[in-house]
Amino acid sequence: MSFTLTLGSKAPDFSLLATDGKHYSLQDFTSPYLVVFFTCNHCPYVMNSDELTRKTVEKFQKQGVDFVGINANSPNTYEEDSYENMIKRMDQHKFPWIYLHDATQEVAKSYGALRTPHFYVFDEKRELVYTGRAVDNPREPEQITSFDLENALEELLAGKAITTPLTNPIGCNVKWDGKDPHWMPVEACNLV
Repeated sequence: MSFTLTLGSKAPDFSLLATDGKHYSLQDFTSPYLVVFFTCNHCPYVMNSDELTRKTVEKFQKQGVDFVGINANSPNTYEEDSYENMIKRMDQHKFPWIYLHDATQEVAKSYGALRTPHFYVFDEKRELVYTGRAVDNPREPEQITSFDLENALEELLAGKAITTPLTNPIGCNVKWDGKDPHWMPVEACNLV
């Protein structure tokens, strides 16, 4: 069995608290397409690529794509990833996506989140059509050669089959509560 959500799978539902103080579930995102991505506050791969993600969101939101970021990292592992620090980060950067807190980590488990960042693209039926990285070098944006998330979204919006629907996410491991910061589920080890 695969740890991470497989292509063609339906988007697992959730009910999570956002930095705006509201709870959101899958049904709250009504655009034809949806990108769910697991992110956090402290990871250098996230911090160094957040502005690229912003550009992608701003480009595709107008074309019928909703974006939702989820932080599932345990604040017991990294205090920077607490809900309070999520609010501070959104206040500071004004990111154009909804930022949800997966306090129990159950949503991250249902999606099989491996890294921060890790992106999942769902079509109008909320079936998974792309999963993996946004770019091939999120830590050093000046060295990026492949914009995998944007390529997948361009093809999806054009009604084409996605050429590369599966890539390995590149980033920090999800920080699972009570586990070593470098721990990853054994089922996931062959995926990365």
